[in-house]
Amino acid sequence: MTPPDRDVLFREFGDELAKAQTPEALNDLRVSWVGRKGRLTTLLRELGTISLEERKTVGPLLNALKNQIDETLADREKALTRAVREKALETDRFDITLPGRRPATGRLHPLNQVMDSLVSIFRSLGFVVADGPEMESEFHNFEALNVPADHPARDMQDTFYLQTGPQQLALPHVERGASNETVLLRTHTSPVQVRIMQQYPPPLAIIVPGRVYRHEAQDATHAAVFHQMEGLLVDKDLSFSDLKGTLARFAQLFFGPDTKTRFRPSFFPFTEPSAEMDVYFERPGRAPGWIEIMGSGMVHPNVLRSVGIDAEQYSGFAFGMGIERLAMIKHGVDDLRLFQENDVRFLRQF
Repeated sequence: MTPPDRDVLFREFGDELAKAQTPEALNDLRVSWVGRKGRLTTLLRELGTISLEERKTVGPLLNALKNQIDETLADREKALTRAVREKALETDRFDITLPGRRPATGRLHPLNQVMDSLVSIFRSLGFVVADGPEMESEFHNFEALNVPADHPARDMQDTFYLQTGPQQLALPHVERGASNETVLLRTHTSPVQVRIMQQYPPPLAIIVPGRVYRHEAQDATHAAVFHQMEGLLVDKDLSFSDLKGTLARFAQLFFGPDTKTRFRPSFFPFTEPSAEMDVYFERPGRAPGWIEIMGSGMVHPNVLRSVGIDAEQYSGFAFGMGIERLAMIKHGVDDLRLFQENDVRFLRQF
């Protein structure tokens, strides 16, 4: 192998380098000289075919030339990149004084905002959040809550039953023990109260926010799927005055410190005595008056007995409210369906 003239090779490389005025042309030049089949790479591979003495002379020469070419290519690449950037700045005329574009930010759905507010208020009053399954048994949804078999809510036309008869869904959290336990979509969040009282001894103070299902015709104030928040407190020596004081304080924290409340006698199978709670509103353009916001009452002794709690030693109170209803009252929304339509123009108001 005739030793190549390093200076001659580098001058040839330099002549080709002078013609490479773009990053693409520079990359082609790199491939043609030091790529896998490049001119210099081929010479380096041929070192294995010459004698040891020749290799000692030619090898260092070619390696030095390769290093020199690599450094030259790197310097030229930096120079071309800088030139391209400077040209872009001149032609694009980027105005650095323009204000930045703020990224779009999301927000919680108004129902989630109301639910979070309720949770925060009742946590400040000493309650903890509990949760449970949306597919329930008749025992947890009705029987344990003192709802008799002939109650209208147990009718197929009022409740979404998932399966009845001898072959049932295999849901461990639903079964009470019988193989033919009827499964349904819970009609209220009260079954979670039953589950908590079965698992933990008193005293208990829980709130249960969640989704519930009823066979309702969809209109401005009704929906088949909506949200509720239940509350339960079980302890010794509780009275109706404890219930009234707790809920009156909630109303002041949620609607404002001057909020007026009243309680009207009502009936619920799982509480006795029972009451509806009203709030007095005065709004511009509307006639002032009382609006019902929730049902409440002292836990019925039969409910305590159904979960193994001594009704002679313990008492409790419970309450339940619709999240959509509270959101409509708080924000002056007239149609419940607006919360479900996902209209961004509506949601952006909250």
